[in-house]
Amino acid sequence: MNKVSPFKHTGFIASSIFATLLGSPAFAEISCESESTEAKHHYIPANNKTVHWGYFSKNKTPQAIVHSGDFVTLETLTHHANDDAERMIKGDPGAESVFKWEKNDKGVDRRGAGPMDASIYGRGAGEGFGVHVLTGPVYVCGAEPGDVLEVRILDMYPRPSGNPKYAGKTYGVNAAAWWGYHYNDMIEDPKPREVITIFELDATGEKDWAKAVYNYQWVPQTDPNGVVHEKIDYPGVPVDHSKITKNTKVLENIRVPVRLHFGTMGVAPVETDYVDSIPPGYFGGNIDDWRIGKGGTMYYPVAVEGALLSAGDPHAAQGDSELAGTAIETSMTGVVQVILHKQNELQETVLAGLDYPLLETDTEWVVHGFSYPNYLEALGEKAQSEIYSKSSIDNAMRDAFRKMRHFLMTAKGLSEDEAISLMSVSADFGITQVVDGNWGVHGVIEKRVFAGDTD
Repeated sequence: MNKVSPFKHTGFIASSIFATLLGSPAFAEISCESESTEAKHHYIPANNKTVHWGYFSKNKTPQAIVHSGDFVTLETLTHHANDDAERMIKGDPGAESVFKWEKNDKGVDRRGAGPMDASIYGRGAGEGFGVHVLTGPVYVCGAEPGDVLEVRILDMYPRPSGNPKYAGKTYGVNAAAWWGYHYNDMIEDPKPREVITIFELDATGEKDWAKAVYNYQWVPQTDPNGVVHEKIDYPGVPVDHSKITKNTKVLENIRVPVRLHFGTMGVAPVETDYVDSIPPGYFGGNIDDWRIGKGGTMYYPVAVEGALLSAGDPHAAQGDSELAGTAIETSMTGVVQVILHKQNELQETVLAGLDYPLLETDTEWVVHGFSYPNYLEALGEKAQSEIYSKSSIDNAMRDAFRKMRHFLMTAKGLSEDEAISLMSVSADFGITQVVDGNWGVHGVIEKRVFAGDTD
């Protein structure tokens, strides 16, 4: 099935008679009554009333209430925008409202799942235990634990710079940071170091590549509340460009192919109230797979009433592993369609027994394995801190193998021996990411494998 949107984003969103602008709804109660059976189109802009920063929560007030089959347009912002505010925030009212930070006055105060009083490290509210700006959540009427939520990604497009000086352009950031795999294995001085590279994209999408504009080494930054950040340890810290040294001779004659995708998208976990947005898990979240883009469909096991879908961490490009710690982090807008599959309808379908995030593209099925399939349950009370020291590629590979085995046996009806043989000769396993706490390995198998005898 071709799931790519037949609509151009210019015009479809603006002219849709079903579009509903939800600036800052305060839902006193959830009402799923609908007078129409026709799919509606909901629009959620990105501003300080519609985003939550650095966490998933089963208790978060929804920004849209939708029915199965409805469409949702989600504006999403990169948490790295303040690395170059002139290009990525200035002149953009939504971004300005989110990234506003004056002394003791932040557009979005909580940034992460940590304590609001910053009593652990003193970084700021939420402690940066989770960093991604997430739009939503979206409440799906009728969704209950045990169901599966299908999310079709119909369109994605870059968010243009709001600064007239950079009209027609979009900018993104790659941070080679302290959590990157490379950080303690560098060969040039100074060692170690964090480096920010600013990339430019064509906002119209006509050019399918990004180019580097300049880079700079991170130097200690003092936030408006007076906290000094020696490293990139708290999201949205405004970078004082008078203190950095820009290098404009960077990645010359290099064009990076653009692959727009959501780095983070998922449903709310049930285990606790605030869940760090960095480690992925059974609920999806920060999977960081570049394949989760236009034309792809994600399937998530529902853990809480309404599912509570959120999306963010938009990427313009990323390689498998996300080695340095980030992708090209850029703001963008996505159009999705949500379809609910009830638990009692899942048997003898590809979704039977699904307890992990599954990706379908036009040509492939992709399972996502993690060091811990459900680290929140496996590691107990201290899971959200211990996961960062307990991850391994070995465990992630084994989980990916087990999930691919499950998929082949359940969805395709193979015996275990058949599934193992087919994996060995036809499935491709690769490292999704080694930077998100709960490391990831994906397994890919092409749909044409199941086309039957074509002789």
